[in-house]
Amino acid sequence: MKKYVIIGNGAAAVGTIEGIRSVDKSGEITVVSREDRHVYARPLISYYLEGKTDLGRILYRPSDFYEKNSVTVLYGEDAVSVDPSGKTVSLGSGKKLGYDALCVATGSTPFVPPTEGLDSVKNVHTFMTLDDAEALKSSLTPDARVLIVGAGLIGLKCAEGILGLCREITVCDLAPRVLSSILDQDCAAIMQAHLEKMGIKFLLGDTVEKFEENTAHMKNGCDVDFDALVTAVGVRANISLIKDVGGECGRGIAVNANMQTSLADIYAAGDCTESFDITSETRKVMAIMPLAYMQGHCAGVNMAGGEESIENAFPMNSIGFAGLHCMTAGSYDGECFEERFEGGIKRLYVKDNLLKGFILIGRNDRAGIYTALIRNKTPLDTVDFELLKKSPALAPLGRAYIREKLGGAV
Repeated sequence: MKKYVIIGNGAAAVGTIEGIRSVDKSGEITVVSREDRHVYARPLISYYLEGKTDLGRILYRPSDFYEKNSVTVLYGEDAVSVDPSGKTVSLGSGKKLGYDALCVATGSTPFVPPTEGLDSVKNVHTFMTLDDAEALKSSLTPDARVLIVGAGLIGLKCAEGILGLCREITVCDLAPRVLSSILDQDCAAIMQAHLEKMGIKFLLGDTVEKFEENTAHMKNGCDVDFDALVTAVGVRANISLIKDVGGECGRGIAVNANMQTSLADIYAAGDCTESFDITSETRKVMAIMPLAYMQGHCAGVNMAGGEESIENAFPMNSIGFAGLHCMTAGSYDGECFEERFEGGIKRLYVKDNLLKGFILIGRNDRAGIYTALIRNKTPLDTVDFELLKKSPALAPLGRAYIREKLGGAV
């Protein structure tokens, strides 16, 4: 009986389990889970704070998922090292697990920049896990003032989640705009204006120079008093298990289209990996939950002796703040088609007869048409792109495209 070990217990781990079981119904699967929790959907932790979901509905798979798939989960365990030659994983508890095939799905860790006086702050939080969310919630009062360092996806979802739990929220970021990793200046301004209407204050192009207990001294000279601090500057891929034994790594663990690392019988999936982005034609970390699952599934199939590959990955985000939805995909390189409307904007980026990326704020109906054009690398002169620019629909794709790519009976 083949032995599989999965390090991590998020979406990538679930994909790996389901990928293995699609090929091997009886192999022994062991999951090493740092968190002492059943797998849950991390993007929903802000909705949990808002009361829009609960501990039951936040689960990524039903409570009997592991049992039904004959999986042993070691909760509250850390993998501290991997021995590729001996095919073992050493745990913090002293246990050793043998494997025939291993998947590293260790995700990422919040990056907390060293700042003078940070150790003097009494109420510091990160916002990556359900435990983080619960700790933050328990520390807040209706009169609390919260400072969030970081105006990216994590920082802004945290701000949205705690709006009803405190009196004041201030978000600072060294970048000159919100969501700087996925939005340009014009699009970010639309989102920022919406967030300001919700009551969130911003200090952009500025960051904390030093802390003195519960006061942040900003580089621009102003002071911000707070009762709770959330650091949401960014994350770093957890690559040490592979890097420490000579595996190829960049910002993430390097994998090929089969999710195989440079080490025999070791695969990796999810936010800890870097893979090829078809829109920018570069290798990068693409921390996207659906992609993490797909990578895990691909890894699992191949670990079990099947064949699966991912050849068309690209960055994509879909996020909303109090009714204003934002969807982005690909890279923003090439000629830009823009359409503005009340409360939103559409930008499509075209290069070399291909749709390379888009930004949609306020309207994202049938955005799947655009993502399909990117994923399939569809030459735009083979479809009615002039019509698709304004109205994404199936008809402008043409009957041949629908038959070939979508299996449409036309």
